[in-house]
Amino acid sequence: MITNLKCKSLIAIALFSVSSGIVAANTDKNTNAPEASAAERNISVWDMPHLEKAFIDTAPDSRKDDLSVGVLGVDGGNKDLIIKMAKEIAENNEGKFASVLISHKNKLIFESYYGRGRINLPHMQASVTKSFVSIAMGRAIQLGYMTMADLNKPVVSFIKNIDLGKITEGAEKITLHQIMNMRSGIRVSDESQKLIMDNSMNIKGENITQQFLQHSEAISPASQTFKYQDSDPRITMQVLNSVVPGSAKDFINNEVLAKIGITDYVWNNDANGLPVPETGANFTSRDMLKLGTLIINKGKWQNEQLISAAFVSKAVNGTTEPTEEWIPDSFSYGYFWYQTDMKVGDRTYNAKFAWGGGEQYILTVETLDLTVVFTALARENNTMQLMTESILPAFVK
Repeated sequence: MITNLKCKSLIAIALFSVSSGIVAANTDKNTNAPEASAAERNISVWDMPHLEKAFIDTAPDSRKDDLSVGVLGVDGGNKDLIIKMAKEIAENNEGKFASVLISHKNKLIFESYYGRGRINLPHMQASVTKSFVSIAMGRAIQLGYMTMADLNKPVVSFIKNIDLGKITEGAEKITLHQIMNMRSGIRVSDESQKLIMDNSMNIKGENITQQFLQHSEAISPASQTFKYQDSDPRITMQVLNSVVPGSAKDFINNEVLAKIGITDYVWNNDANGLPVPETGANFTSRDMLKLGTLIINKGKWQNEQLISAAFVSKAVNGTTEPTEEWIPDSFSYGYFWYQTDMKVGDRTYNAKFAWGGGEQYILTVETLDLTVVFTALARENNTMQLMTESILPAFVK
């Protein structure tokens, strides 16, 4: 299906004035990317002062963070289109966009920060967090703690201390595949949902899977339709915690994030020390780009197969059609990752992406060897429009 979205230089930096609306181009590389101070890193992102000028870099610096860098235009991309897009964001941002980064052929060639965005400030991920959990599951499979066949096993077979006598009818058959596909069939009342989630954050020893399976309505194949809900990523995290040595928290830190040079991040935990999987993470824009690089390289990082290639393929090539009204009809869902087709002229390009509320995106387009990161603080930004009208055309030959 095609997303018809109305929903795009100098080897240097272009700086655009937000306060005056005047575009000022600085052709000398004499300005560093904006950084949050130690004090600013301890305040809410909503209290972060706005940048006086947007920072736009067409030749990003190497920061010894395991990202290769290049130059927009020289290493790919139409400089004029990307700079035009950056100018429009800077002049009409109203505090919405925080960053836009572009990587082409595994090189970061464009980096920009606006409003409250800072190069060293972990940005809230919202539901992009779910996509990180998916990648962690792929790492567990790569290391042999699970197999691809295990995806079709019931989740109750992985998690200890489930009282099968108390769970609802049909709950014992829910597979990990269905859980990560948001088709578990779990249906709990709003009141029960709130109580379960509150208890998970405040009561140590609470088995959240038991609670969801116990308080759900009866589950049958007919009820296992798509529903975007917190129960499914929560159960996924508990499965991960059950199959890896040590804890899911340490596994994610040591076997996933540290392997790709991610050390400066924030991830909230529940009362049992499990990372909150539905919306609990904060990552820098550069580190988000690394997650996209893993996807576009089929699980490889610097020629090492970190994530199971078979899992990555299944995770991002989902065929489930979401039924939520706020999800575009052209989007399909895999294992906490989306895909859609984007049209540029008479050509169509398939994008695999992570998407979080507030307009956080990690977008990959394999045929163009392109990874794009957006962070923002608004629910109605024109992110996908910028992709189809500015970014993709800049790389189409």
